[in-house]
Amino acid sequence: MPKYQPVIGLEIHAELKTESKMFCDCLNDPDVNQANTHICPICTAQPGSLPVINKKAVESVIKTALALNCSIPDSAKFDRKNYFYPDLPKGYQISQYDLPLSNKGFLEINGKKIYGERSRTIRITRVHLEEDTGKLIHPSKAQYSLVDFNRAGVPLMELVTEPDIKSGDEAKQFCEELQLILRYLDVSEANMEKGQMRCEVNISLKSEKKELGTKVEIKNLNSFRSVKKAIDYEIKRQADCLDSNDKIIQETRGWDENKQKTFSQRIKEESQDYRYFPEPDLPPLTDLAKMNNQISKGIPEMPDQKRNRFLEQYKLPEKDIQVLISNKKLADYFEQVVSELETWLKIKGIEDKDRLIKLTANYLLTELQKLLSESKTRIENCHISPENFAEFISMIERKEISSSAAQTTLKEMCQTGADPSHIVESKGLKQVSNEGEIGKIAKEVIKENKKSVEDFRKGKENALQFLVGKVMAKSKGQANPEIARDILTELLKGVE
Repeated sequence: MPKYQPVIGLEIHAELKTESKMFCDCLNDPDVNQANTHICPICTAQPGSLPVINKKAVESVIKTALALNCSIPDSAKFDRKNYFYPDLPKGYQISQYDLPLSNKGFLEINGKKIYGERSRTIRITRVHLEEDTGKLIHPSKAQYSLVDFNRAGVPLMELVTEPDIKSGDEAKQFCEELQLILRYLDVSEANMEKGQMRCEVNISLKSEKKELGTKVEIKNLNSFRSVKKAIDYEIKRQADCLDSNDKIIQETRGWDENKQKTFSQRIKEESQDYRYFPEPDLPPLTDLAKMNNQISKGIPEMPDQKRNRFLEQYKLPEKDIQVLISNKKLADYFEQVVSELETWLKIKGIEDKDRLIKLTANYLLTELQKLLSESKTRIENCHISPENFAEFISMIERKEISSSAAQTTLKEMCQTGADPSHIVESKGLKQVSNEGEIGKIAKEVIKENKKSVEDFRKGKENALQFLVGKVMAKSKGQANPEIARDILTELLKGVE
């Protein structure tokens, strides 16, 4: 048993996907390039301006909380969280303190059938709603900083966990799963590189005597990798301090990506330092039960549910399921193709549906993904309709096109959106399986390649593959390679 047991809780912020900001009608645009263009008297805290609650932001938080098994109270309120920072124009943040929008939920990590592991339940203390701050910009070598208020007032959801996490790996997995949930719910893009999802870690070490250690916070971790590495580093740092009888200070630390270590920023504030009090300019949020009932009906299938269903329904390899689930639009496209395959199963008389599904996943996750990556196209903007992709897969299964012809066909489909049968017909890509035609070509190849024939007779297996390649070249890639191999083998046995 380890000498020290890590006790880890997370605070995760996610910018919500709304058209306007939290308390004003300024555009909520995470991709805006020019500083201080989406601002107004409300989000820059001009005297006399009054906030108005963004209803969609409230609904998004409730939807997320329900998906995370939280309870929704009958009413909630907003509070002022008082602190000064240059990117906080009011000198306080409108947040939630003692009456948040949700309480007491949980998220399971591991434990799904796909992992084959026991589940770990991470309890969620609350999910609440607040506003984001502005953004500080520090020009290189300058003696000043700039403030961009475009982000000030953007709806910001905060999730707080109980200290149930035991390692950097578990924290990383929790964040990854939460990001997927937010995207499935369509409440946030949760792009960590853009700052749309930010993670803070609270960590202490419990001794063998079960005594809780001093809690340290690590702020603004902006990648899953950084979450894991910062926790792993901090566990070691605190353990070394305890072993050396050094005092661990309750403080806020940052993460230096270049040095791969945490560093001290400031002494950690307590809740009383923020001097919370009810926001006087906003009414309480009442009748949340009615909103709860309406929103709960619209919650889609969650990632863990989809994983288990894909495993049972489609019998795909676990690694394929993981890739599909990680992109909801890709998973949706896959299921649309599978639905269209039902038609081709009847038309073409194909009986092995499971094989067809696996073939679909294989081409979708390898060849199509490669083409989309090269053209920098997302799956939702792909020119290939699910119906055409299903037809394409059925043509491969029935050996109407060879693997090389399939690649040519798929590339053309990706560029033009044309149906596969038209492409195969116009480019002469249909595979020839007529033994008479292939046999004629095979005899010509044997006659023209006597050295390879001799090598084959000496037991060199590569010689046969070379001759098959020659048959394919002479047939312009249309000969069925399996039939070509069988015919060549039979003919070569009779060669003297």
